[in-house]
Amino acid sequence: MRHFGHITPTVRKDLFHQEPAEFTGASPSRVLAAALGATLYSPATRPTLAADIRKQAGRGVVSMVLCLEDSISDGDVAGAEENLVRHFCELDADGAELPLLFIRVRTPEQIPDLVRRLGGSVRRLAGFVLPKFDENRGIAFLEAVAEAEAVGGLSRLYAMPVLETPDLLHLETRVEALAGISRTVNRHRERVLALRLGVTDFCSAYGLRRTPDMTAYDVQIVAGVIADVVNVLSRADGTGFTVTGPVWEYFRSQQRLFKPQLRRSPFLEEGVEELRTALIEHDLDGLLREIELDRANGLLGKTCIHPAHVTPVHALSVVSHEEFCDAQDILRPERGGGGVMRSAYTNKMNEVKPHRAWAERTMLRAEVFGVAKEEVGFVDLLTAGLQV
Repeated sequence: MRHFGHITPTVRKDLFHQEPAEFTGASPSRVLAAALGATLYSPATRPTLAADIRKQAGRGVVSMVLCLEDSISDGDVAGAEENLVRHFCELDADGAELPLLFIRVRTPEQIPDLVRRLGGSVRRLAGFVLPKFDENRGIAFLEAVAEAEAVGGLSRLYAMPVLETPDLLHLETRVEALAGISRTVNRHRERVLALRLGVTDFCSAYGLRRTPDMTAYDVQIVAGVIADVVNVLSRADGTGFTVTGPVWEYFRSQQRLFKPQLRRSPFLEEGVEELRTALIEHDLDGLLREIELDRANGLLGKTCIHPAHVTPVHALSVVSHEEFCDAQDILRPERGGGGVMRSAYTNKMNEVKPHRAWAERTMLRAEVFGVAKEEVGFVDLLTAGLQV
């Protein structure tokens, strides 16, 4: 797999100063966590599940979650499990290149049971998404993943806990809830690939729902939780985990209350204004702003519920040529003693010691998403990805 692997080598060569690297399910966990990108969710009840997965792989999706939890009704769980097992066997039989596939379960008991039922096709499974994760449920979930590894004879099944419980949201219980989650995931550090945020559940606890004109960071009670999760669980001192961005719920137009947030200036080239109009009509301007705010607040990757969201997430994950130059300068061996310098673009100060963690994260993102050429912007990357 590689990001932007669905576009032709010629187009990639025109877009990238450094092309995205290839990776597999056996790549180091730090690489896989950074490479998740837009993780596309799909209900496990879909009758064309295997075909859908192949189709999305051909459109640049590199990680998917097949959901047995909130996206399906309680009465459909047994049928969804059967459907999932059947389609996994089909995917395994045809040998096609697939995204990283995860199953979102409801209970710990489902995990080893599904691995048994998947049989040999379990080799196509990257791991499990663990909902409503807290210290007590988390222990049972992560022990079940360990048991499933043994059952399936696998070297590694990854876990992605979803942080979405009310005790994490409520101020009086948040500190202890975060401490408990930290204790639990640290005991299984080698197995926890990334932490996901259940912002829809956070909003539900207060009867809230953000409009397509607003990002998660405009809902202050949600923004506060995101900040605290990053504070405790995503530190850059070697103890932190990758935390992914919240889901963007909208994919159809509706009447706007506010002016579009998407600036015109990047779209002034001939023929590109139509792309701006299409993005606004599909309520993706708010998504683009939220992706930028995700990164500014320490999140990487995003939960997606519609294929139209994948290319914008990936296009805005590519490292710009300016970012790459700054990161390279900061990490040069001769800079090990610290100091300050003017950036290669002569528009900012680069201070070696304070900016080092940022530079290391940027270089990891550059490895998996690539580095754009100096004259290439996110509009060019969007256009290339959307035209496939």
